Amino acid sequence: MQTLRLLFRYSPLKIIAIAAALVLAPRLANAEALLLVEADTGKVLEAQNATYPWYPASVTKLMTAYVTLKAVKDGKASLDTLLTVSPTAASQSPSKMGYRPGTQLTVDNALKMMLVKSANDMAVVLAEGIGGSIDGFSIMMNETAQRLGMTQTSYVNPNGLPADGQITSARDLAILARAIIRDLPEYEYFVHIPSIRYGRRVVQNFNRLIGRYPGADGFKTGFICASGYNLVASATRNGKRLIAVVLGASSGQARAVRAIQMLDRGFNGNQLSWLKAPLGNVEQLVPVDATPPNLRDDMCSGKRHRPASDDDGEEASTDGETTTGGTLLAGLQAPTMKPSELLAAAPAPSEPVLVYTGPTRTGTALIAAVAADADAQTPAKHRGKKAHAVAARKDVKPAPRTAAKFEAEAKPTAKPDAKNAEAKPAAARHVAAKHDSGTKPPEKPAADTAAKPAKPKAAAKPKTEGKPAPKDG
Repeated sequence: MQTLRLLFRYSPLKIIAIAAALVLAPRLANAEALLLVEADTGKVLEAQNATYPWYPASVTKLMTAYVTLKAVKDGKASLDTLLTVSPTAASQSPSKMGYRPGTQLTVDNALKMMLVKSANDMAVVLAEGIGGSIDGFSIMMNETAQRLGMTQTSYVNPNGLPADGQITSARDLAILARAIIRDLPEYEYFVHIPSIRYGRRVVQNFNRLIGRYPGADGFKTGFICASGYNLVASATRNGKRLIAVVLGASSGQARAVRAIQMLDRGFNGNQLSWLKAPLGNVEQLVPVDATPPNLRDDMCSGKRHRPASDDDGEEASTDGETTTGGTLLAGLQAPTMKPSELLAAAPAPSEPVLVYTGPTRTGTALIAAVAADADAQTPAKHRGKKAHAVAARKDVKPAPRTAAKFEAEAKPTAKPDAKNAEAKPAAARHVAAKHDSGTKPPEKPAADTAAKPAKPKAAAKPKTEGKPAPKDG
């Protein structure tokens, strides 16, 4: 009542202005921007603070991928183009691959590492390789944003690390996601690779909808303290594809839950949609002229420690439900499962996509590249033990692995049908190279020792008995 009395003191115009300010300005303590659109038509199904400026964090890498792949499609580069890690790239903050300056790798491998691991160093490698420098590539990014109608977006770097001029909105990110689907269908698999293997390590996609939410097929996550947890996600069912954008969520789990909730409403039909006025097309949403909210105090201050990566590893439920079915395969999960249950389940089984340093390789050269990357991940103190172990059993000859067999295993399957995202695999399939250097030598047959004259002392204490077998570092 007291609020109503205060409002009656103002003129109608002032009341309207106050109401508009309250609607447009998100509370910094619980700031969040949400948007759900149809991929084909751009029709807006849900919107909350969708045109409010926001720090993009690592969803910036979607534009880095778009500019790079557009250059490939236009013949200005190829997926096999060899790029070099510069000192600037190597100095980027985590998350990153951590390669030393001078390391070389292809555009193809750099894109996969950037989009799955959210590697900041790989974003700079691509920027310098395609645009000549970070500044030169940023100009290309901004020109592309303007051409696509992303009027609220500006870029100063290719990876989304904190910068005052790095700004976007949920509206603009939905426009970018639609452009990737529309303009680069032959390269779209890059944005929904479930996992990658480099050397001995396997990294799962930070987008936890991939392999868990039925029909999930894109795009990218992001996090810095100022932005909160961001996610651009997409899914396809029965030929209908939706794009969900979540900015400013409180955790990696929360952003995934928000996206699932919106996608579910979109696919199932919002029963209360008839009560709302039509929101029009995503390009028609009116931008808000404001300063992006800075969520640093809420996200990273005090005792609330946050990782450098945009994957906080949070597995607990945030919607109050008890999680069940952790071993269910995502492909068999019913669409009616609660978000917490979907996210607690193991992702659908898939072979990690193989990535490696150096030029594009096949056959024995690829085997050698994978082995070299694995060896580079082995601590130096263990490499000597490994070399000694190999030398000690140099007479052992494990079954040879032919190049033809390796190529047959590593060869990707046919590209998925871009128009049927439910049927297509999450990425072009690659079988990870297996490191055979740890094969144990076969034991000597008992018959060999039985044929010799008995020697109790020698039999009781052989020189090598009791020593552990050397470990493969």
